[in-house]
Amino acid sequence: MSGEHDDALISRQVRLLESLLEEKGLVGGETVDEVVDGFLANASPVNGARAVARAWTDPAYKERLLADGAAAVGELGFAAGGVQKQRLRVAENTQTVHNVVVCTLCSCYPLRLLGPSPGWYKSEAYRSRVVRDPRGVLAEFGVTLPDEVRVTVWDSSAETRYMVLPRRPEGTDGLSEAELARLVTRNGLIGTAVL
Repeated sequence: MSGEHDDALISRQVRLLESLLEEKGLVGGETVDEVVDGFLANASPVNGARAVARAWTDPAYKERLLADGAAAVGELGFAAGGVQKQRLRVAENTQTVHNVVVCTLCSCYPLRLLGPSPGWYKSEAYRSRVVRDPRGVLAEFGVTLPDEVRVTVWDSSAETRYMVLPRRPEGTDGLSEAELARLVTRNGLIGTAVL
């Protein structure tokens, strides 16, 4: 199935569900819109970047983030999941390991921490190729890693979402947490960029 076909199917299913809920008098269309708007209102890669910057500046927070991502981002006021509670695992990039995230089945993604997912993340091409040829896919994003760096691909699911903790850039010791957060991109949080 193509990504467009998947999106069209999901859209039809959502419209059908909304119609049934309205028809049964359980929910009005305005209520559905309010819930969706509220859910997306605070969804931004700025949230994930704040968690990364805190981890770079606070070793105890970093330990908590790596041990239980959902609880750690909760400390900053962000829910890792949405309607359904999800586990958040944070994969740390090191000198010898680079992590990248995918959802091979659909497009599971920590929306509140990374904002709406980019189109390429949902594409069948990315979802299948990054598992088979992660270095090739990363090269297409401009990320070329030394041979000694192992690439680990993490497959998100409905129960477990992943976020990458990029390596802190050298020469940033004097930067504030807010300045550090501005260095982190959504692609860095997915692993298709180093920051």
